[in-house]
Amino acid sequence: MKKVIVTGGYGFIGSNLINLLIKKKYYVINIDNCSYSSNNYNLNDINSKNYLFFKIDINEKNKIFNILKKFKPEVVFNLAAETHVDRSIDGPGPFIKSNINGVFNLLEAIQKYRKNSKKKIKLIHISTDEVYGDMEKTKQRANEKFSYKPSSPYAASKASADHLIKSYIRTYKFPAIISNCSNNYGPKQFPEKLIPKMIFNILNNLPIPIYGKGVNNREWIYVDDHCKALEVLSRKGKIGQNYNIGSNKNLSNLQLTKLIIKIFKNNFSKIKNKSKIIFVKDRPGHDLKYAINSNKIRKKFKWKPLNNINEGLKKTIKWYIDNPKYFKNLNKKDYINRLGLKQ
Repeated sequence: MKKVIVTGGYGFIGSNLINLLIKKKYYVINIDNCSYSSNNYNLNDINSKNYLFFKIDINEKNKIFNILKKFKPEVVFNLAAETHVDRSIDGPGPFIKSNINGVFNLLEAIQKYRKNSKKKIKLIHISTDEVYGDMEKTKQRANEKFSYKPSSPYAASKASADHLIKSYIRTYKFPAIISNCSNNYGPKQFPEKLIPKMIFNILNNLPIPIYGKGVNNREWIYVDDHCKALEVLSRKGKIGQNYNIGSNKNLSNLQLTKLIIKIFKNNFSKIKNKSKIIFVKDRPGHDLKYAINSNKIRKKFKWKPLNNINEGLKKTIKWYIDNPKYFKNLNKKDYINRLGLKQ
């Protein structure tokens, strides 16, 4: 049975990935520091002898090394990260600590393990399309050869980690693969992010805030499709390569909001929605458009997303309706108040 580590496993993508890996008969070790966006409710349905959890920060490289030494995993999926752009505007420090220093310490722990054990291991590092910067003026989708032009402290921290990993690949022949994914949505996403915030507000008859005029444009992928791509990369991906993962489908924030309202009306009519769209002050330095070209992973490994935006949103909304305890496990102050207004 293949043993793997998932860092950040109590988070949104991490918990969905762990569920997939358990179903595929992997032995999964979840490493998470249990920050504000972690939620043990995300994995409350796992009842498997092939799952372990350790509360460890990826900056604790000696503890990470000891886990590697004891369990000898073949793959480490690194999803441990600070991810919310607005938070990075208000306070970049935690993003530097987790997304740059944390990655450095994780690399050092794996490097030490490689030298001591001579066992084969590979790192799948999960990055973001935001490292490519604003694509509005290019009128293109960024492929894996596009230069990095991050705009926010969050994106810059992720770009820094990517560059650091690439330097380890080049200098130390480090066995790593980097994936750059578009905006994820789906069950278990922390409600500071756009889609779960809209769903939460509709369920609670609160206004639906949209930054600026709602023209900011994003590429969306259902989280299960992303996780399946990561599992494919762990088996078939080529060491030293980057792979973009996306749907190639974009919507403006206003289009997305209207679609969610329509899905509520057509499929969840028992929910009496009195929420109204309101336009609020835009985020500083807000990129207009992210868009990536994911033809590489599609052609090489025959992967493609299976959920279109309509079906994915229906599944997502239904999950939040069916899981009211999810929100009860969270501290409202972590997602109710507006962030990212510093200039």
